[in-house]
Amino acid sequence: MRLRVIGRLLQIQRVLVRHGLDEIVLATHLFRPLRYVFYLSPATWFQRSRGGSRGERIRLALEELGPIFVKFGQALSTRRDLLPADIADELEKLQDRVPPFPGAEARAIAERAYGRPLSEVFEDFDEQPLAAASVAQVHVARLRSGEDVVFKVIRPGVRERIERDIEVMYVLARLALAYSSEGHRLRPVEVVREYEKTIYDELDLMREAGNAAQLKRNFEGSELLYVPAIYWDYCRPEVMVMERIHGVLVSDHDELRRRGTNIQRLAENGVEIFFTQVLRHNFFHADMHPGNIFVQVDDPEHPKYAAVDFGIVGSLDARDQHYIAENFMAFFDRDYNRVARLHVESGWVPPDTRVDELEAAVRTVCEPIFQKPISEISFAQVLLRLFETARRFQMKVQPQLILLQKTMLQIEGLGRELYPQLDLWKTAQPVFKSWAADRLSGRNVAEQLRRQLPELGEALRMLPQVLQQFVQQASEGNFRLKVEQPGIEKLREEIRASARRRDMTIVAATTLLGGFIWLAIGISPWPGAALCAAGLLGTLLARRM
Repeated sequence: MRLRVIGRLLQIQRVLVRHGLDEIVLATHLFRPLRYVFYLSPATWFQRSRGGSRGERIRLALEELGPIFVKFGQALSTRRDLLPADIADELEKLQDRVPPFPGAEARAIAERAYGRPLSEVFEDFDEQPLAAASVAQVHVARLRSGEDVVFKVIRPGVRERIERDIEVMYVLARLALAYSSEGHRLRPVEVVREYEKTIYDELDLMREAGNAAQLKRNFEGSELLYVPAIYWDYCRPEVMVMERIHGVLVSDHDELRRRGTNIQRLAENGVEIFFTQVLRHNFFHADMHPGNIFVQVDDPEHPKYAAVDFGIVGSLDARDQHYIAENFMAFFDRDYNRVARLHVESGWVPPDTRVDELEAAVRTVCEPIFQKPISEISFAQVLLRLFETARRFQMKVQPQLILLQKTMLQIEGLGRELYPQLDLWKTAQPVFKSWAADRLSGRNVAEQLRRQLPELGEALRMLPQVLQQFVQQASEGNFRLKVEQPGIEKLREEIRASARRRDMTIVAATTLLGGFIWLAIGISPWPGAALCAAGLLGTLLARRM
C-alpha cells in the first residue's frame, strides 16, 4: 500500500475524530488498528469538536474531506425517508452551499483560459459566487452582447484531490475483493472503475457543455423540461458559460405552494421525464439532487422543470436497456416468472439458477408492496430487499447500472418529498407501455432498417469479393475453418500428455524386458541390472506424467 494512501486513511480518521464522529471510527474495521494513534495525540484532544449537532458535524466532516465525500452526502440528502431529519437537513446544504473559493481566483482562472482580460469577455462579472459545489462554482455575468449568463469554473486543485481519493478507493476495493466473502459478487474494483470514469468526466466542462446541448435537443419543444443554452465561444475545459435561467428551487416547497403550483403534476412530470430519458433518448441526467433542479411556474397549473449541472449523464447499451425495461413491465404486471427468466437471460445471475426458486423469492419481496397504500411504498426499500435476495442467488453487481439505480432513487426521493402520495408505478407504466408499443411498431422497424441501410449496402457491395476469395481458397486447398471452443486447448494438452505417457511406458517396458533377457542369458549381470533399473524408473516417471 503506497504511503500516500496510508496518509489519506489517517487523514480521514483524523477528520472524523476531530468532528466528534468517534462512532464511525469505532465501527470501521479498517481504522481500528490506527485509532489509538489519535486518541493518544494531544492535538486530537484539543481539536475535537462536539459543539454542533450530529448532522452539522457530519456535514462539516464531509466538506473537509473533499469532493468525493461531498457527492456522497449529496446523494444521501435526496433520501430524507431513509435519514433522521437532523442529518437530512444538514446534508441538504451540500447541494449548493459548499464553502466557495475566492472570486478573484475564479477571475484569474478565466483570464488564463481566455488568454485576455475578463473585461474584454464580459460586460459585467460578479466575483461573489452565486453557488458553490464540490467540483465547481458558478458566478453571474453579462456578455458584452448583453445576455445574462452563468459562468462555471472548476475548483483549483480538485483533480489532485480526486486522484488521491480514487487511489484510496481502489485500495479499499482490492482489500474487499481479497478478504470479503461477498467481494466476488459485489465486484468492488469494477464499481470504483465505473465511478472513476464518471467523476473524471465531470472535470471536463467542454464535455458538460456537450451533454447540455444533447439534452436540450432531446427536449426541444417539450412542456416538461427546459435546458439552458450553451455559449460555445466562451467554453473551455475548465470554464463554461450558459444561459442564466430563473425559477424556484424544487426543494423550496413553501414558495412553490405560495405560487399555487400543481404539486401532484410536478411530481408526476419528474418521473415521466426520467423514464423518457432512459427509454426514448437513452441519455439521462444522472445528478438529480435538488440543487440542480429549478421549477418555472409562469403557468402554476402546468409547472416546468429547468435543469442545470450536466456533468454526470448516463446511458445504457441496447441489451441492458431492453432488460431494464422488460423487468419493469414484468413488475408492473406482477409477472414474477418473467422477472426471474429475464435475470437469467441477461446474465445477471448464474445460468444454472433455478427459475422457479428465483421467481418465488422475487414474489416474496414484491407482492407485499402491492397490498399497501402507495404513500407507504418505497422503491428504495424494495431495492434493498431485492439486493438481499440477489445475494442468495449469487447475483453479481452490474457496475454499468449503478448510475441508473442511484438516479432512480434520487428521482423517487424528490417526487415523494414533493408529493408523498406519488404513485411511481402508475406514473411510469404508461411510459413503458408506450415505449414497448413504439419499439415493435412498423414505423420503428422501418426507421431501424433505414439507419442500417448504409451498412447493409456496404456488406452487399463486398459480398462478391468475399465469395470469390472463398472459392479460390477452397479450390487451391488453402481454406481453413478456424473453430474456437472453450476448453479445447486444455483437451489438446491432455491428449498430448496421454501420448507422451504411452510412449514413455512402451520405452520403459521394452527396456525392462531387455534387462530381464540379459539377466537370463547370464553373460554379465551388471548391464542387465542397469536395464531393469532404467525400465522401472521409466515406468514410475510415466505414471507421474
